[in-house]
Amino acid sequence: MKIIFDTDPGIDDAMAMAFLGAHPQAELLAITTVFGNGGVDITTRNALYLTQRFGIDVPVYKGAHTPLHLPAPTPAPHVHGYDGLGDIGALQGFEAEPETTPAPVRIVELIREYPGEVTLLAVGPLTNLALALELDPAITGLVKEVVIMGGAFGWGPRRGNVSPVAEANIINDPHAADRVFTAPWPVRAIGLDVTTQCIFSTAAAEILGETGGDTGKFLFDISRGYEKLYRERDGFAGCALHDVAAAIAVFEPQLFGYAKGTIRAVTEGIALGQTILKQDGLLFPPGPWDDLPSQTICIEVDAEGVLDTYARIISQKAQMKKAS
Repeated sequence: MKIIFDTDPGIDDAMAMAFLGAHPQAELLAITTVFGNGGVDITTRNALYLTQRFGIDVPVYKGAHTPLHLPAPTPAPHVHGYDGLGDIGALQGFEAEPETTPAPVRIVELIREYPGEVTLLAVGPLTNLALALELDPAITGLVKEVVIMGGAFGWGPRRGNVSPVAEANIINDPHAADRVFTAPWPVRAIGLDVTTQCIFSTAAAEILGETGGDTGKFLFDISRGYEKLYRERDGFAGCALHDVAAAIAVFEPQLFGYAKGTIRAVTEGIALGQTILKQDGLLFPPGPWDDLPSQTICIEVDAEGVLDTYARIISQKAQMKKAS
């Protein structure tokens, strides 16, 4: 499966990248970076480091450093660390350069090179995707699917993680999100409604650290501070596999339940970044949801299936590497 991975690494981004690099059906065409869990220079460096660390032979393209219309968000080092990868010192002395082509340009090029084959998997702010749409609106008819980790639609217990209603990737560039959700291409959004149910426990992380080879040990090490945040904020021992859930949804859609309708992102006011679904079949007076494409959101998840798939793919890759 041909995939462009648009990401802002990020600890759970690193987990998702490890999964993609290990999955036998994943053909990573490119990794494109965006601001989010850090500035784009940091997220690009992290993506380059992770491709080397995980042995993934894929080019990295640097993307947007600011939202379309809002100021750049303030980094939150208490979540992912100052270096974006848990501050364990892994990046000391690391230097590498991305490809020279800007990420939005490369997204357009690859979709046109492989019409009907490319899945865009976006787990950061959606700025690169919005800029790609601006460069070439016709890509909406050429992409296979757009799978997004983002949003919170009111089906789960968690309505937002940055505000009472907003998820981080959406609030970091709500104008880009609204443009992506309302474009005439097939979008599937995996939001907090389901990702907050996919809790990878400390015990499970310890087991993966033992069975997952160098990758499993590295993922365990970088996620200690991430788990601390969840323990102090949410009261459980583990962390949510937000971006991993979106990556797994690409390959295992049957692990999720869905609703369909028009999606809008709020671009101003106290509900900035909120994602709202007008379900198909519900009638309302004329409004801002009219004449827009129906998209898909995830409202249910087989969380155990997601966790098992993640651990299995990482461990199988480690076993194959050891055997060789």
